[in-house]
Amino acid sequence: MISGTTKLIAHLGFPTHAFKAPLIYNPYFDKHGIDAVVVPMGCGAENYPDFLKLLFRLSNIHGALITMPHKITTMALLDEVSKSARVAGACNAVRLGADGRLIGDMFDGEGFVRGVLRRGREVRGRRAMMTGAGGVGSAIAASLAEAGLAELSLFDAHAPMMEGLADRLRRNYPDLSVITGSVDPSGYDIVVNATPLGMNESDPLPLDVARISTDAFVGEVVMKQEITPFLAAVRARGCEFQVGIDMLFEQIPAYLEFFDLPTTTADELRAVASI
Repeated sequence: MISGTTKLIAHLGFPTHAFKAPLIYNPYFDKHGIDAVVVPMGCGAENYPDFLKLLFRLSNIHGALITMPHKITTMALLDEVSKSARVAGACNAVRLGADGRLIGDMFDGEGFVRGVLRRGREVRGRRAMMTGAGGVGSAIAASLAEAGLAELSLFDAHAPMMEGLADRLRRNYPDLSVITGSVDPSGYDIVVNATPLGMNESDPLPLDVARISTDAFVGEVVMKQEITPFLAAVRARGCEFQVGIDMLFEQIPAYLEFFDLPTTTADELRAVASI
């Protein structure tokens, strides 16, 4: 039930037809009697900067979830951003500070890392290889670095994007060893596909699965299907892995903490979701 006391969390993006967050958050809020609601709000890029500022003048606004195409644009509209958002170059959550300042963070990568840790795997002191240095890859790289990763090997077919991410990581995480240009996963503890390869059945695999160590932990970001061709090959090799949709469920507890709302586990969110 929505009332005059309900905390409003806007889900901002365009178009809105594929939004899944309201189908996860709202059943959880309803189950626990949390007086909050996530509302999809379709806003085109040309109106977004003005709209975001006006939105946070509402007396009942509590925060906003930010999705495409606004994650990068949002960065220049905020008063404060986290280190993870600075490294990713994008933001997917905004809340109103006590002093009226707009505060932003990025949780795509946090969801990935929480999934790794929840499975009993270590990140601190480990070595990871990731292919794909775009928005989601940048967020994952930032969160791996924040969790204490020792070495990250990056590859992206678009070299300027890859080197730009590497530069941001080195500036913000000087203890992290960053290597660029190799797509060889051999010997790495964590291997991540952060490219869109796997959206289509005809896509090539993002890297040579035969060179992944069988004891490595492998992550996927593609959510179109649970077991992508890449993960099918990884599973056949005997590696432990994380499917793309896990990253969505694992990051929501971090969002709830950011919004100062009662938090939960990814397992409960899966159980109550209406997806």
